[in-house]
Amino acid sequence: MSEAVFLHYTQQELDRNYDQRAWAKNAEQVIASYGELSRQVKARYPSLTERYGAGADEVLDIYPPVMAAGAGASAATNGKVGAPVHVFVHGGAWQRLTKDESAFPAPAFVENGVMFVALNFSCVPEVRLPDMADQCRRAIVWLRRNAWRFGGDPERIHLSGHSSGGHLAAVLLTTDWTTLGLEASPIRSGLCASGMYDLGPVLLSARASYVKLDKAEEDALSPMRHLDRVCCPTAVAYGDGETPEFKRHARDFAAALKAKVRHASALIEGRNLNHFEIALTLGQAEGLLGKLALEQIFGASRT
Repeated sequence: MSEAVFLHYTQQELDRNYDQRAWAKNAEQVIASYGELSRQVKARYPSLTERYGAGADEVLDIYPPVMAAGAGASAATNGKVGAPVHVFVHGGAWQRLTKDESAFPAPAFVENGVMFVALNFSCVPEVRLPDMADQCRRAIVWLRRNAWRFGGDPERIHLSGHSSGGHLAAVLLTTDWTTLGLEASPIRSGLCASGMYDLGPVLLSARASYVKLDKAEEDALSPMRHLDRVCCPTAVAYGDGETPEFKRHARDFAAALKAKVRHASALIEGRNLNHFEIALTLGQAEGLLGKLALEQIFGASRT
């Protein structure tokens, strides 16, 4: 009988729990749809690409709101100068995908008076995971200082991430922003979908073959260990078709947030959705994640 390496999981079982494709027969099809839907979004909605750093991959795409002027737009901005900003951090197992496959959520936001931003950053093995996290942090700092130039309100930056992007979003939520020259966290709400929030068990799985971290880096990049830095309402979501280990990550992170953080937190299960399908609901204003994200921005009274 094989020995357990984490909880009750043998090595083979743990490896399978960190391979979502083994649990979703349509994984390749859904991942391909991210790119196709994003191409359609790019053709339909105006956007601009801006550089937040010197690296070749340190760019982001900005999609301004397309809501026509009038009562609806006025309600959306709550009378403030500039539109709220929603930043999406893509997944891809820290190894793949770019901003070019990350435009698909934009319609839910731009059609409701919100500026949508698709982050781009380097991936493993071109850089290490700590470098990816630093790039994402620099992008948020850049937006805090520059969103106004593009019609965004730098005081209303909201965040979501999916899969490995859910992990990176949680890293951003647990960042000490004073070390980056900001007085406080610039993030007003967070939505972490299908992520991993403690890297300890992840690094016991087959993912350790390409995610190389020392103990200090593991600790620094494990959001579960830095909950005292979360400064905004945070929602955690997962699909009921995900692996048991990913479900555990979501439930444990949400429970820890509720117990230790003085901000609203929520745990949302996507019924009849696997790891890859749940991301698509972010691009639908009445979809599971899209509706939740808009409620985080505008409140439950959104019209």
